[in-house]
Amino acid sequence: MSEEHYLVGLDLAGRRVVMVGGGTVAQRRLPRLVGAGARVEVISPSTTPSVSAMADAGELVWHRRRYADGDLEGAWYALACTDDPEVNAEICAEAERARVFCVRADSGIDGSAVTAAVGRHDGLLVGVLSGGQPLRSAAVRDGIVDALQTGDIADAPPPHGDELPGVALVGGGPGDPELITVRGRRLLARADVVVVDRLGPRELLDELPPEVEVVDAAKIPYGRAANQDVINSTLIERAKAGKFVVRLKGGDPYVFGRGFEEVLACVEAGVPVTTVPGITSAFAVPAVAGVPVTHRGVAHEVVVVSGHLPPGHEQSLVDWDALGRMRGTIVLMMGVERLARFAEVLLAAGRPADTPVAVIEDGTMRTERVLRSTLDTVAAEAAEAGVRPPAVIVIGPVAGVGPHPAQDL
Repeated sequence: MSEEHYLVGLDLAGRRVVMVGGGTVAQRRLPRLVGAGARVEVISPSTTPSVSAMADAGELVWHRRRYADGDLEGAWYALACTDDPEVNAEICAEAERARVFCVRADSGIDGSAVTAAVGRHDGLLVGVLSGGQPLRSAAVRDGIVDALQTGDIADAPPPHGDELPGVALVGGGPGDPELITVRGRRLLARADVVVVDRLGPRELLDELPPEVEVVDAAKIPYGRAANQDVINSTLIERAKAGKFVVRLKGGDPYVFGRGFEEVLACVEAGVPVTTVPGITSAFAVPAVAGVPVTHRGVAHEVVVVSGHLPPGHEQSLVDWDALGRMRGTIVLMMGVERLARFAEVLLAAGRPADTPVAVIEDGTMRTERVLRSTLDTVAAEAAEAGVRPPAVIVIGPVAGVGPHPAQDL
């Protein structure tokens, strides 16, 4: 068979597709077929748990038996994905007789069709074929999609009816620029205006074209702050001027990020707004530092708490006595400046003095530092080590689980 293939898109919605084999190859291929609306039937004596779960959920039909001649009758497309080359050859032979295009997973050039390395970007489906070199196809596919997402490859404006919203609230993740979501990075590459926090992934700003307006909305804890009303009015004014505005925030916009206040302001002003969730620092920063916020047999509950107000403050909504009585994990955000006070009230409410504590400063960044201590001494040790915001503080038995990485203080 010639290695030159004709690349084409198939409309498989509602059409019968037969997958013979239920192993890991099938597990990789099935989600996209199901997502295309194909009426998928899997023929295999056994499957992986994931394939079985798809059958249980009604996403496909599983025939629990071996392949038999005639199984491709009425099929529009077939995939031979068994671990037996002879069976795969029989499937391809039947497909040839039935004039059904067939992919042979173990020997791509011997089938009548080849699965392209496929990637998605903003409604585009990018497919790459390389004449039987799947690793090369995947590498090129990844490069193209990444370049589209970063703007290195120019993309045409979206078609009519798919215009960008006026404002997009984008969660930038915990700090490392590689931890922003794919959609967040894609929208950032198409922004006319970017309103950014101090804790947003700053390195991404260097990738923006020079004509993009960058508005610094940095809020330094206990220092100068851009008034929230000014931020809201900036988003609204730029959007009403016909600009696509990305509000780039650290972590997730709705986890102590005041993101929903900005959504409400935009909605009230009649400005279209969408939210792109981000990887929250509350869980990602401890994870990268080797601290699981839950662990089997250690913690069955996690509470994320804001430390921007001290215990006993008239505006505080936190029940510190209840937190002191619980045995699970407390993730304390914005708590460095008042760490001694937080530790004091938790001890007074019943938390043992030897409760493990991990303080992660500049989490996921090159400058990350981790201090491991106990509840009775953590405030003094953090002060001695010069710990500064931003830092995530994990209080509970999970902070004492597992090995301590080299960056620990």
